[in-house]
Amino acid sequence: IATNNFLSTLGVMLASAFLWWFSDLFGMRSDQIMLLLGLLTFVLTAYALYVLPEFVVRFVLWILTHTLYRISVIGRENIPVRGPALLVSNHVSFVDAFVIGASMQRFIRFMLHQDYYDLPVLHWFFRLMKCIPVPKTPRGIAESLRRARREIEAGQVVCIFAEGAITRTGRLLPFKRGFEKIVRGTDVPIVPVHLDQLWGSVFSFQGGRFFWKWPQSIPRPVTVSFGASMPSGSSAAEVRQAVSLLESEAFATRKSVNDLLHTRFIRVAKRRFFSFSIADTTGARLTYGQALLGGLLLSRWIRKTRPEETMVGILLPASVAGAVANLGVSLAGKIPVNLNFTAGPQSMGAAVEQCSIQTVLTSRLFLAKANIDPMPGMVYLEDVRASFGFIRKLLVLVVALVLPSAWIARRYRNRRPDEAATVIFSSGSTGRPKGVMLSHRNILSNIEGVRQVIEFDAADRIMGTLPLFHSFGFTATIWLPLLAGFGAVYHPNPMDAKTVGETVREHRATLLISTPTFYSSYIRRCSAEEFSSLRYAIAGAEKLRDSIARAFKEKYGFDLLEGYGCTELSPVVAVNTPDVGRDGEKQTGNKPGTVGQPIPGVSVKIVDLESGEPLPPDREGLLLVKGPNCMLGYLGAPELTAEVMRDGWYVTGDVATIDQDGFIRITDRVSRFSKIAGEMVPHVRVEETINRILGSPASAVVALPDEQKGEKLVAFYTQNGTSAAELWEQLQHSDLPNLWIPRRDHIFFVESLPLLGSGKVDLRTLKAMALERVRLSRQS
Repeated sequence: IATNNFLSTLGVMLASAFLWWFSDLFGMRSDQIMLLLGLLTFVLTAYALYVLPEFVVRFVLWILTHTLYRISVIGRENIPVRGPALLVSNHVSFVDAFVIGASMQRFIRFMLHQDYYDLPVLHWFFRLMKCIPVPKTPRGIAESLRRARREIEAGQVVCIFAEGAITRTGRLLPFKRGFEKIVRGTDVPIVPVHLDQLWGSVFSFQGGRFFWKWPQSIPRPVTVSFGASMPSGSSAAEVRQAVSLLESEAFATRKSVNDLLHTRFIRVAKRRFFSFSIADTTGARLTYGQALLGGLLLSRWIRKTRPEETMVGILLPASVAGAVANLGVSLAGKIPVNLNFTAGPQSMGAAVEQCSIQTVLTSRLFLAKANIDPMPGMVYLEDVRASFGFIRKLLVLVVALVLPSAWIARRYRNRRPDEAATVIFSSGSTGRPKGVMLSHRNILSNIEGVRQVIEFDAADRIMGTLPLFHSFGFTATIWLPLLAGFGAVYHPNPMDAKTVGETVREHRATLLISTPTFYSSYIRRCSAEEFSSLRYAIAGAEKLRDSIARAFKEKYGFDLLEGYGCTELSPVVAVNTPDVGRDGEKQTGNKPGTVGQPIPGVSVKIVDLESGEPLPPDREGLLLVKGPNCMLGYLGAPELTAEVMRDGWYVTGDVATIDQDGFIRITDRVSRFSKIAGEMVPHVRVEETINRILGSPASAVVALPDEQKGEKLVAFYTQNGTSAAELWEQLQHSDLPNLWIPRRDHIFFVESLPLLGSGKVDLRTLKAMALERVRLSRQS
């Protein structure tokens, strides 16, 4: 380009010098000289258009594309400077080819459907750009692949959109294998390409339609990522995996210094100041403006009275008070830590100690209802609220109502995106709770991924029954609605099916997230009329059994969708969504028996349990997850963090398969935990309690499937002289939660525990023993 510019400038200078000499020789005036120069420019431009029309059109398109989009290019060095290459890209919108073409200097032959190629208005343009039409017939497809191969053999760059259609689900579709034939038997490199943030543009399918929507911003930020070259023998699954990795890396680049949970909320609240925001079953109800006002008042109180504290504890159920408390703590620049009040005082005390928490926000009314004894450092929201004077409320209201959102947000830009936004406590195998540190960027990327596959509008309402000390409750029922601009309605008891059904009907809730165990109760006690407003019902935290899914579909008329997540992953990893079908194009979003496809920004892979080597589709192995949603680490436990992180990938501990379409099927668990009624139960903690009661380390716990709660525990012990009934009675008086204690008839004495050659307990044999003992116990 520099050489061409230099030669063009030199040519113009020489032509101008010649014209001045010519005019001086023939005595021409200055206006005549300018006219002659204009005629010469016109002739040369016309000649250039005739000789190099594709260059001129490309130049015009480059200017137009860079005017409408602010394009960031990652990995430009991965494109060969000369010689052939095959670009394999995801397909998000009708302008994908223009954006890719504007991101590199080399001329690209794009493959596109014959229907578009033959459009009367654009046919001349596609021919000019040397596009390769792809007919619908098998013979036509084979010929287009051969033509693409000829172009590559001639040293050209060809780009194919391997999904075969523009995504209508908002995420990667299965890659078709046609591109494998283009480069088969050659040494031509395959360059994976990913387009980020084009979903939501006018030319994408967001909102269920192309074109007919307003642009969200001009210029629109777009990221084009070119991955490292892959060998020509790479399979469609391998290239799709590479594009998925580019997607997670592109999501990570979206962060900015302004990207905080509470500053985003400020912008949404200012825009929807008088619209409904949150409510609960106590009758409390707030608009976005009222929620902002409450958060600002509480944040001022925290900054004024607790300036030195970093983390603030919150002991509240799913409620308006719980949501505002989390908002206020975040606005104050502190880290909210929601304490698990169901785990008992010992676990709460351990969490307070690990976080060095000095202040715990709670409510007298809640403590009385939950029968929780006061603990040091508790501050009651009733007292804090009473301390707000009329003048202070009025001043904060004026600030919230009058000042621009940018000004307010700038004042509360008190954290960085990669700093902790919360600490969620998850029980560890040693029995000591592990504090999972999630950053603002972790949670924001998770919310963005969810919003790309599940579209929300201002009329939506989420029924929030999940506790706020769970990452699903924190992310999905507090921040997702607050940042997406729709409403949330809370009820603190997910087992209260009657109230849940009545609340869904009263508030016309459209989204419900719960566990299969709770859905089983809803099916029995909630009428079809009460759930008639729901658009999405999502089940997670435990395996969704076929019987529950069928019963839900029969009663309510739509699918109960299964999802999957982990606290350490902020938490959503994958979720099924309804299929999308339009204009003869059906794209699968839901496969019963799977937990769905990864949400955008999340990359997954299956590796061998022993070697750690990646496995092909449909092979069972260990599930690993990577993305900007992956936690910062465990609080104060770098060694535990290192155990679950492998080269940037989080080791889930779950055994799974991923099919050709990218759907994940969980088949087993490696980690010694059970999910019982949605709660993570560590086997080691139960074993340690049994051993402490018996006075010797001679017990083992395994899990079996359970129709009601997902899983159930079966315990074996070898200490003679203590009956199973006596052991069960002592477990009832231990510090274990009731949910963690095996049933009386699921505790068995054995002479010895089966061992492996390494000396470890043979859990597989023990599980077979458990199945047999439970079967015999039922018969007797």
